[in-house]
Amino acid sequence: MKNKKMAPIGVFDSGVGGLTVAREISRQLPYENIVYFGDTARVPYGSKSQNTIIRFSEQIIRFLRTKQVKAIVIACNTASALALDAVKDEFDLPIIGVVIPGARAAVEATTNGKVGVVGTEATVQSGMYTKVIQGMNPEIEVIEKACPLFVPLVEEGFKEHIVTREIIEYYLESMRNTDIDAMILGCTHYPLLRSKIREYMGDKIQIVNPAYETAMDLKRLLEEEEMANDETTEHHSEYSFYVSDAAEKFRKFANTVMPFDVPTTNVVNIEEY
Repeated sequence: MKNKKMAPIGVFDSGVGGLTVAREISRQLPYENIVYFGDTARVPYGSKSQNTIIRFSEQIIRFLRTKQVKAIVIACNTASALALDAVKDEFDLPIIGVVIPGARAAVEATTNGKVGVVGTEATVQSGMYTKVIQGMNPEIEVIEKACPLFVPLVEEGFKEHIVTREIIEYYLESMRNTDIDAMILGCTHYPLLRSKIREYMGDKIQIVNPAYETAMDLKRLLEEEEMANDETTEHHSEYSFYVSDAAEKFRKFANTVMPFDVPTTNVVNIEEY
């Protein structure tokens, strides 16, 4: 059991966005070890079919299992929506995604029953947040809005640039003119624009960050399964990062997101798994 508690958590995403989830896990569960995989060779997932997303997810989980992970977090909205059920049936370890925790937090946050969701084209076209939210409470009205340029703005380091404020206004003006009182950041890149989005949308709206909610779900899960790492003394958490391509670019971006230095990123031939 002690070895199980010391085992790492596997976190994966189609690329770099899932680092916001890894960051929240490192904040909320500071004694846990993390193995992160970013599928940088095959990003984006949004334009791929469900069968392809499931196959990619299966390969990544098989790779993460070679690192003896005790649980897996799918830190990708598209894979959470399209592959979570399939891989949970296939693998005998706890696997959670980012959609359900985010949806549940929004259902709890709204007082007037009107929720906004911003995400990638694929996430919005799938309507997955609407389905999950209305599955929890059919009375809630959901307004989804695709904001495709948010991802490249974040990845190119334009968070503080004036063009980012203009693009936020361009995408969210219509949503600001509705009476939603909660909004989900339905893409793992978007928490990096949270302060700018909040500034534009105003204080009346609760901004839901699924990365934070997922970390809290993971915490509850590990405690319930008695797998939480309680080696609180003299234990320095270990984090390792793997990608399928472009390791140096990933490492540089990771250093702008994670609260510690990421010295190395390793390339894996994921097709072998």
